[in-house]
Amino acid sequence: MSTRKLLVVGAHSADFVWRAAGAVATHTAAGGEALVVALSYGERGESGELWKREGQTEDNVKRIRHEEATKAAAAVGAEFQGFDLGDYPLRVDDAAIERLAELMRDFAPDVVLTHPDKDPFNPDHPVAHAAVARARLLTSGAGVASGFRTAPPSEFLVFEPHQPELCGFLPTVYVDITSVFDRKVEAMSHMAAQRYLQEYYAQRADHRGNHARKVTGNAEIRQAEAFQRLLPNVVGAL
Repeated sequence: MSTRKLLVVGAHSADFVWRAAGAVATHTAAGGEALVVALSYGERGESGELWKREGQTEDNVKRIRHEEATKAAAAVGAEFQGFDLGDYPLRVDDAAIERLAELMRDFAPDVVLTHPDKDPFNPDHPVAHAAVARARLLTSGAGVASGFRTAPPSEFLVFEPHQPELCGFLPTVYVDITSVFDRKVEAMSHMAAQRYLQEYYAQRADHRGNHARKVTGNAEIRQAEAFQRLLPNVVGAL
């Protein structure tokens, strides 16, 4: 049986930590392989604590953010890659799309996670969604033999945004992260540039754990993460 592969693509280096670190940890704990890609380091718009230091530079902020994300990814058993495309605004040109598509062809993920296509409070998150959606289609072609190298179509889901009710986000999948929640907490602890989000996303995991308990009746679920499928899943039976 082949190892299942999970690809998580965020606009900024910390996005995966808040929204999907638990799902990544459950995936790798089950023997799966996970790769996290950040299209930017969030060096301009999401590293405010670092810019409070006297004499700070953009290159140094990028270096710190890369180190933070690498440690956070390792905490949940994943590898990290930064594309360093810049943020606020994130600009993804054709070369970057092809770079991402080539990565997808090489990695051949079974599941791809990214941002929803709407976010009225962040200019970079919808750009990241559009880039991932396009690269994913270029990776698989039309699902038939093509005149370029392809990989099998992946499942495609989006992770929960900061304010889901304003982003058109409707949870269709809950992942029970109770057994790996300590690993998510560790991953969040590495993102010192955005320490203020750690409590919020710990509370969000508790809230989604409550919802998952109601859905399943499983009283042992304490924390969960929410996702929305963009494509139908195919099963052999209901």
